[in-house]
Parts: sequence; C-alpha cells; structure tokens
Amino acid sequence: MATESRAAELRAKSAEELKNELVELRKEEFGLRMKRGTGQLADTARFKKIRRDVARIKTILNEQAKAAS
Repeated sequence: MATESRAAELRAKSAEELKNELVELRKEEFGLRMKRGTGQLADTARFKKIRRDVARIKTILNEQAKAAS
C-alpha cells in the first residue's frame, strides 16, 4: 500500500520535477555504490528501494509522454 501512495505522489508531480528526482536518486545510488566498494555501506536494502523508485519514475514519465502525444 505504501507503493500506491508513492506512485500517486509521483503522478501529482510535473515531468520536470520527476526528472530532477530521478537525477537525485541516481546520485544517491552512485554514492551507495562507492560506499559498498569501500566497505562502509550499512543499509544494503536502500539499493532495492532506489531501483524501484527509479522504475516508478520512468514508468510515470513514459505514461505522461504517451498521454501527451
């Protein structure tokens, strides 16, 4: 149920806001990869959450693009 509210929250945002959030998630993912490489990563489950959020945002952006055309 948390994913439904997250998706609804994302659908309320504009395409530009979604793109900015996507960039931020990618930066966070990169930082986590660097921490994992040095052995400093504590929350490994965050990778899964970020990947799923990225997929949600990409899906919503694709839906918006299709609806616009």
